[in-house]
Amino acid sequence: MNKPLVSVVISTKNEEKNIENCLKSIVFQTYPKENIEIIVVDNSSTDKTKEISQKYTEKVFNKGPERSAQRNFGMLEKSSGEYLMFLDADMILSPDVIETCVKKMESEGSLAGIYISEVVLGKSYFSKVRRFERSFYDGTVVDGSRFIKKSAFEKVGGFDEDLYAAEDWDLDKRLKKVGNLEVLENKEPVDLSNWEFKDYILERGVNPEKFGSVIYHNESEFDLKKYISKKKYYSKNFNKYLNKWGREDPDIKKQFGFWYRFFGVFIENEKWRRLIGNLHLALGMYFLRFLVGLSFVLKSKE
Repeated sequence: MNKPLVSVVISTKNEEKNIENCLKSIVFQTYPKENIEIIVVDNSSTDKTKEISQKYTEKVFNKGPERSAQRNFGMLEKSSGEYLMFLDADMILSPDVIETCVKKMESEGSLAGIYISEVVLGKSYFSKVRRFERSFYDGTVVDGSRFIKKSAFEKVGGFDEDLYAAEDWDLDKRLKKVGNLEVLENKEPVDLSNWEFKDYILERGVNPEKFGSVIYHNESEFDLKKYISKKKYYSKNFNKYLNKWGREDPDIKKQFGFWYRFFGVFIENEKWRRLIGNLHLALGMYFLRFLVGLSFVLKSKE
């Protein structure tokens, strides 16, 4: 039986340090290579991002100005797959992610998209804090699906190109109108005996033997100043998302509400046990949340 084609779209800009690992992790999936289409959509990089990408795929394109337009170009205009997956260049796939996502999609016909757990890499304190924080978000309104049925993506018109912040939240709200979104629940350890990235992941503070099908997000060079600067940049665009759906929308009340973002998402479904059990990380997490919230408030008053 022929397996469905999966198109993996990566948006890039000056990612020569990361892109090769991302591409290798796609090439070495347990899912058949001939059933994976790799598409790189670059935004006028001035480094060797495109040259490196061309070693792994002929489908390397240039498109701007922001990631929503890049993703739409790759996913709507250049992809041939029945299923779509979009990634950032600093992501590494565990070896069976694509295979596991396809199996879930094929067995549950009502699905429009799948949330995939992300594990932040890094040994520094704030990298550990980011890894801890991200672990609370799976399948919540502050998560974003990454593996999507192409017919559903086309039906909702892809990403809103007016948005370069919260564009994934916006997409999910529209996808939920045409199908279900579910978390990839595969927690079974994957055979990593021949996996090229096993030592790489270990060196960045994470034991991959403890995880199943996940995406590793390389934030090992966490820089607090750059982190806040990036959050401030994206906050400039939040009003477009807020105005589109209205501030009384239930999801938006959670996504931008003080109670849910500071407490609710971390304590619902008995997650409070993990919060209390890791107070040293919770302290750093709330420090980052305070800085992000402050930057958003200050930006909204400009």
